[in-house]
Amino acid sequence: MAAKVIGKGPLRGYLLEEVLAWLLRSSGFEVLTADDDQDKEPWKVLKEDKNGLLVRGRGAWHQVDALGQFRYVPPFSLPVRLFVEAKYLTTQQVQLPTVRNGHGVIHDVNEGEITTLTATGSGRPRTRYRYSYAIFSTSGFSPAAQDYALAHQISLIDLSAPDFAVLRNLVKDTADAIHAVLEATPVAGRPKVRDLRTYLRGPLLDMDPGNVDLPEAIREPLDHLAQALYSRSQLGLVLAFPAAPFVLGLASDDLYSFVDYAREHPTHAVRLRRVDQPASHPVWELRSAEHPEAYALRFGLPERVEKWIVAQDEGMPSRTRYVKRSMLSTMTLYWMHGEHAQTFQLRYEPGELRLDG
Repeated sequence: MAAKVIGKGPLRGYLLEEVLAWLLRSSGFEVLTADDDQDKEPWKVLKEDKNGLLVRGRGAWHQVDALGQFRYVPPFSLPVRLFVEAKYLTTQQVQLPTVRNGHGVIHDVNEGEITTLTATGSGRPRTRYRYSYAIFSTSGFSPAAQDYALAHQISLIDLSAPDFAVLRNLVKDTADAIHAVLEATPVAGRPKVRDLRTYLRGPLLDMDPGNVDLPEAIREPLDHLAQALYSRSQLGLVLAFPAAPFVLGLASDDLYSFVDYAREHPTHAVRLRRVDQPASHPVWELRSAEHPEAYALRFGLPERVEKWIVAQDEGMPSRTRYVKRSMLSTMTLYWMHGEHAQTFQLRYEPGELRLDG
């Protein structure tokens, strides 16, 4: 029986994960491979198998498609690592089981044993990390998935807004072109998805592809994707970290206008308003309070969080007032400039909130 060709949807998701790994480098995250763990058993926490990278948990090894580590360790904390999962869906929203699986993985890897006593005298502490999980979706998230993610600090980043259309189309066109080649290729000659990802990490992440040898018909769309990413500044995505159990993915059609402004004003006040855009979620826009023409950053909020923020009734529960006064009061962003991470803070006053488009 002939092996089935990978579907267009999963292939788009795999390529999107590699693109996101490249974009997240600007926020200070570096993609890890098994080579980044030079420890020997029983202290090793990363290893490779035929399906890709594995991360050690307390109860099992877990496969991860893209794993990033923040370049700097927060004070009085552990090194921060981020699981990246991407779902390229056209209509159906990401459902609860996807988020529940992410929580199960994170819970297990963060509960990893502090010491290993499998051999006499081998009680050396194992290196610990603080793992987080982010799910990116091109079609939004179901209400149940949102509630579960917020309760368990799984970050949901919605890429359905028009700001991400160029990015979505690049990934879609590349995946569809490769899928057509795979369908026309005999089973014995079909490269594995792992080979496609390894090849793409060459130009995007400066990683050695090793002995990966792909046919020209597959290399061409991958090379075009990498070139398009490098040449188009409007494909900007930067992470913002509010005082909340999630991160925000900020997008702009001219991200460098924000970066230039933020370098001159590392800490500045911002205005926040909801804008009218066709997306699977409410879209919000950030601008400098003092110089609103300098830049525009847009992001999506889970509907549950938005309800907390926009509620103006003084009779609302204290949790709502906490969200308005604290959760989005300060957003921290990191931007890599060469080998140095610059830190920006956007300070939002609840009184500046605007609901008009």
